[in-house]
Amino acid sequence: MVQIANPIYDVVFKYLMNDEKLARLLLSAIIGEEVVSLKLRPTEHQFPVGKALMVMRMDFSARIRYANGEEQLVILELQKAKLATDIMRFRRYLGEQYRNKNNVVQEPAEEYAQRKALPILSIYFLGHKLDHITAPVIRINRSYTDAATGEVLQEREIFIESLTHDSIIIQIPYLTGHRRNELEQLLSLFDQSFINEDRHLLNIEEFEVPKRYRALLRRLQQAVAEPEVREIMDAEDDLIEEFEDYQRMIAEKERELFEKEQRLSQKDQELSQKDQELSQKDQELSHKDQELSQKDQALSQKDQELQKKHEQLRRVAVTLTKAGQSPKEVAAILGIELEELNDLLS
Repeated sequence: MVQIANPIYDVVFKYLMNDEKLARLLLSAIIGEEVVSLKLRPTEHQFPVGKALMVMRMDFSARIRYANGEEQLVILELQKAKLATDIMRFRRYLGEQYRNKNNVVQEPAEEYAQRKALPILSIYFLGHKLDHITAPVIRINRSYTDAATGEVLQEREIFIESLTHDSIIIQIPYLTGHRRNELEQLLSLFDQSFINEDRHLLNIEEFEVPKRYRALLRRLQQAVAEPEVREIMDAEDDLIEEFEDYQRMIAEKERELFEKEQRLSQKDQELSQKDQELSQKDQELSHKDQELSQKDQALSQKDQELQKKHEQLRRVAVTLTKAGQSPKEVAAILGIELEELNDLLS
């Protein structure tokens, strides 16, 4: 059993990939094709930890050439902790590579096309599990198909290759106990079940690693003896812990905000219900007002009729009086009391 530096740390992974021969060996095994040349382009994002130490967050991209002469851009992402910003960061970095004008291959001069965009292959080492798939290594391979017949088309088009890409996802937690092929045996170098008391180190059984990949194991052994590597690994732990604390704080704030929104929503519902009740009462009052208005109109109409009748009686009484009828005779003719007649003629 040998001790190696844990390669899920950015600084260790960079140390491993700085050896071009070993980087080609690792990529060839993961991709499944021989990589004959490689230009590694790590992008360092430095974060201050403490007063003097800077921790690097590495985004690796490599321009590789295969034995058949084809070239491709490979993006490598190593993420040992699951953070809320992971997917957006992956998308942002991927977008940067699509925009990068240097990610082209120069073709022999032709009338319309002299430069061709490099096809992209993204490789993700994940220190956490996906939600549903448990396979340690997942290959996402595009295929061209005739939409009408379902026939798989064998030819490749620059237009399609420049705008879409394949991916390989390695779920480090699922490497444990899986040694079904040479790739899974090689990836045992990343198996976190081999962590000893110091999480920066893994205890590896050398015989589990195929002979032609043991140079990778030796390189990781050398990293153990590098004081700067160990120091930066400590700082990476501190940085991840800070990120996780920050993420937990954000999650707590989001939970509190969600609860407040729920309470406000409940109050809005209560207010809405009260508004409906008030509206219903307003409608009832309005209905009563309409009924009273109708009654007032009916009373007004009766008053008008009575007034009209009163006027008619007065005119008749005046006519009879002028004709020489006595008040008693007029009252008798109209069927009213004498007092009513006096009121009528007053």
